[in-house]
Amino acid sequence: MMAPLQGFVVLTLPALALLLARYFKPVAWVGPVVVCYLAGILLGNLPGLGLQPAVSLSVGEAAVPLAIPLLLFATDMPRWMRLARSTLLSFVLACVAAMVSAALVGLAFASRSDEWWKMAGMLVGVYTGGTANMNAVGLALQVREETFVLLNTADIVVGTAYFLFLVTVAQRLVLLFLPRFTNPTPWSEPQEGDAVQAAFFTRARVRGMGLSLLLAVAICALSAGAAYGVLGRLDVAAALLLITTLSLAASLIRAVRTLPGSAELGDYALLVFCVAFGTLADVRQLQQAGISVFAFCFCVQMLAVVLHFGLAALFRIDADTVLITSTATIFGPAFIGPVARALRNRELLVSGMTTGLMGIALGTYLGLAVSWLLRP
Repeated sequence: MMAPLQGFVVLTLPALALLLARYFKPVAWVGPVVVCYLAGILLGNLPGLGLQPAVSLSVGEAAVPLAIPLLLFATDMPRWMRLARSTLLSFVLACVAAMVSAALVGLAFASRSDEWWKMAGMLVGVYTGGTANMNAVGLALQVREETFVLLNTADIVVGTAYFLFLVTVAQRLVLLFLPRFTNPTPWSEPQEGDAVQAAFFTRARVRGMGLSLLLAVAICALSAGAAYGVLGRLDVAAALLLITTLSLAASLIRAVRTLPGSAELGDYALLVFCVAFGTLADVRQLQQAGISVFAFCFCVQMLAVVLHFGLAALFRIDADTVLITSTATIFGPAFIGPVARALRNRELLVSGMTTGLMGIALGTYLGLAVSWLLRP
């Protein structure tokens, strides 16, 4: 598929998903996030299309930085400060769970690979921070190239399954043993009717969308430029931290916080990301990953999730906070928006972004620490 056509499809599929969600109840029940994600997976695995991964990656990398300020402009910081304690505790428990699970599974797999302790550290990096941390740990420990590739592939496959769980039935299941979030700020959906559609595209709303998009682009450009100027390279973690900080600072200005249409535009950018990310998920990769490495990765992630949820139950942390911090540690800031949308809880966006960035900052250190402690 030609690059311009592929970009057009990725950018417009979310509009179709939103339209279907408005008029078809089954689609509305599943949610636009899942529809976009599955549509992307379908596109990425249809034979003969010849999608270019670089195009999807570029669109996804552009959508996420734009979505962050658009969604954070409406942040009520004083209200978030009341959530900080439970969010931080859940984040710490998630990191502890990842370290313990990687160590236990690593010891269990010690006889199957001479690099088991390196793989354990790499998985601690990815399940407390993100893929960048896993790669950094692997490079620091000089992991063999085949191990490096297989573990990354296994993480994509296992992570895809867990992400689908998070945006579908996770909230219903964890509410069976975790308390409900108190008075969430809802993620409102468009209502039916031409009158509502007409109201949605009023001059004030279109103007608000335009201004918020311009401000978001300016913040992204300024953050990327500052990160490059200070570090001499475009560091994604530093840029995301600056974007989040500047967006929160802008939200303190009432005129910015009340811009109409900003959240809806950010929501759309997240759906674009879901389509783009879905096209990168190749189901054939499962056949390429060694079964032992795949089992290692699967066991570490599942045990980490179970331990995190169990510890959260002991401390009586609410379900939404646990799910958003689990997303932050296992996937990083880029996935906070889609999961928060699936939970219909906009209030946890800032908490999720913050803990996701904290994980990126700590992941490499924690991964190396676990590897060195386990080293034979």
